[in-house]
Amino acid sequence: MSSVARLTAAAAAAGVVAAAIALPAVGGGGAMFVSASEDLGIKPEQLKEPPLAERTTVLDAKGNEIAYFWEEYRESVPLAQVADIMKTAIISIEDFRFYEHGAIDIEGTVRALAKNATSGGIAQGGSSITQQYVKQVLLNSATSDKERNAALEASYARKLKELRYAMAIEEKYTKNEILEKYLNIAYFGAGANGVEAAARRFFGVSASELTLSQAATLAGAVQDPNSTDPNIGKAQQKRLLSRRNVVLDRMAELKKITPEEAAEAKKKKLGFKNIAIPGGCGASNVPYFCMYVRNEVLSNPIFGKTAKARSQFLNRGGLTIQTTLDPKMQTAADKAIKKHVFASDDPVASEALVEPGTGAIKAMAASRKYGNNKRKKEMSFNVVADAVHGGGTGFQAGSTFKTFTLLTALKEGMKINDGFSVGGGYTSPYYSSFKNCKNENIGDPSHTVTNDEGGGGFKTLQTGTWQSVNTFFVQLEQKVGLCDTIQTAKSLGIKRSDGLPLQEYETFTLGINEMDPVTVANAYASIGARGKYCAPMAITKITDRDGKVKNYKPKCKQAMDAEVADAAASILSGVFTKGTMSSVGGIGRPAGGKTGTTDSQASAWFAGFTPNLAGAVSIGDPRGAQDHKLNGVTIGGRYFGSVFGASIPGPIWKDTMLSALKGVPADEFTPVNTSRFGGCGSGCAPVERTEPDDEGDVTTDGGLDDVDIADFGDQG
Repeated sequence: MSSVARLTAAAAAAGVVAAAIALPAVGGGGAMFVSASEDLGIKPEQLKEPPLAERTTVLDAKGNEIAYFWEEYRESVPLAQVADIMKTAIISIEDFRFYEHGAIDIEGTVRALAKNATSGGIAQGGSSITQQYVKQVLLNSATSDKERNAALEASYARKLKELRYAMAIEEKYTKNEILEKYLNIAYFGAGANGVEAAARRFFGVSASELTLSQAATLAGAVQDPNSTDPNIGKAQQKRLLSRRNVVLDRMAELKKITPEEAAEAKKKKLGFKNIAIPGGCGASNVPYFCMYVRNEVLSNPIFGKTAKARSQFLNRGGLTIQTTLDPKMQTAADKAIKKHVFASDDPVASEALVEPGTGAIKAMAASRKYGNNKRKKEMSFNVVADAVHGGGTGFQAGSTFKTFTLLTALKEGMKINDGFSVGGGYTSPYYSSFKNCKNENIGDPSHTVTNDEGGGGFKTLQTGTWQSVNTFFVQLEQKVGLCDTIQTAKSLGIKRSDGLPLQEYETFTLGINEMDPVTVANAYASIGARGKYCAPMAITKITDRDGKVKNYKPKCKQAMDAEVADAAASILSGVFTKGTMSSVGGIGRPAGGKTGTTDSQASAWFAGFTPNLAGAVSIGDPRGAQDHKLNGVTIGGRYFGSVFGASIPGPIWKDTMLSALKGVPADEFTPVNTSRFGGCGSGCAPVERTEPDDEGDVTTDGGLDDVDIADFGDQG
């Protein structure tokens, strides 16, 4: 097309647009009227304005910010919180007659049409700030590439559609409201959406604190934020600096600043600080708890019927999520783990703290940093939680599962001194000796369960638990029923970390199932709460962008008779004084617990509880616990021939509890109902009479309650 033809086309196009517009001038003097507007059908069209994607903030129980989630990094602010110089800069370069024209700037549009016609394409926009806002809304609400392309299409048809929307916007809002909306929706580059996010990302200040040079930089960035993105490289930074100076010259030309002010500002360097975008669990000081919260929202239907709805709710909703995390307890767990296990160690220690009676997760900690750097041994999955909450396969829980068999025995009427004689090995008499919950025979007469260090003789519920005798607990499980034991465990929330069905074999009581600390800690918390089971919870309150509050309460049930839990707590408290934790000791307040070590030290655990707080600690090698057992290993700078539950997990738990509960009044366990559980019933120890000694005394053995078993290791 020749130059003359292009100019002719430009004039024609300008005439069409001019003839199409009949808009009152807002804040200006007078109005423009064109008779052809009705003939051309140019009428206001309402624009659907979905809420902007807003950053979600996560708070701990004390109100401290601990994490952010976002789809687009944005923090919307009212116009009053934007520096006046920023408003002046953006209006000067983008739409200097913003307060004087209506939805479209006729002068700017005609000028742009002429430029486009002579260049053979869309070389100059000429769009008003209102039109630009419309374009951004269309882009932000696009759900497909087709819709996004339509919002960016270089055509007069799109311009006219934008105009219809802009006309409606000008009727709906004041100029200041439009400017506020534009500043909050505009993209400035470097992943920053909206002026507040841009001010923080570029310069580390709020939008209210922007200087002349900074404001001009941001105002210059909106025209082509990708080509001037300072985060990409020096070439882009150079272009942005040049663009900033253009803005300063334009402000001086319009007499918004003096030439001297412009010259002084142009002497300044770009000043891009590249402040890291806040958000994601990698940037959180509590990454594993952060992952738990994130996955709880994304997986739980109460936060949205579909996965897409839940994702948008979390990442676009502008929510404030209040959680259960206690900063004091989190610090206690972090310090205790770091004391005993180094981040550079191959084995990984992890710990969860849960409040009895509510299920509130108070802390989640691990020895390794969260991240993807394998050389630094960082972890990118949630080793403290199950797969639903970002975890992996977990570690076999070992003898911590013996507690569920103990509880089942108490539920079924056994007393604390009931027991039977066991040997150093146990073999199922028949295939039918153990039945799973499908009533299938799964006894294994070909397999012999052994104790690591003897442990034969008459064992009661107390001494068998304190010594953690494998043969006693497998035989006890046979007596009370494998399925009954499994049902007890399930009633306390026990499920495999990987989400697969529990393995229902005779060795269930020895902890063959892979678990995570949150699940195990929560099950033990139920004992501390006298049999009251509460589902693990991390979120207590969500406030949406409009200030609407939704509170979330504990989901609890009485999973077992309170007196059964009391009797179990009494027995488990002896683990610290007469059992496998006697070398570690207690915490100076009522507490119960159980060590756990799997076959040949593939993993080790300790789970314990007080009436105020419960916790579980695991340690294992994430490269594969069965292939990398905890034998002949150096952990935390110390060499271990073999790692047991009392070697590392027990001390971590103790150190954590001493610090986490410091200053918290110690609650007592409810005493055992001795009329129901005291002494022995049908399983009393045999009375052994001996010949009188030299002084004529006769010795008898009526039980093993007072046996000193401090030298017994964890047998499970």
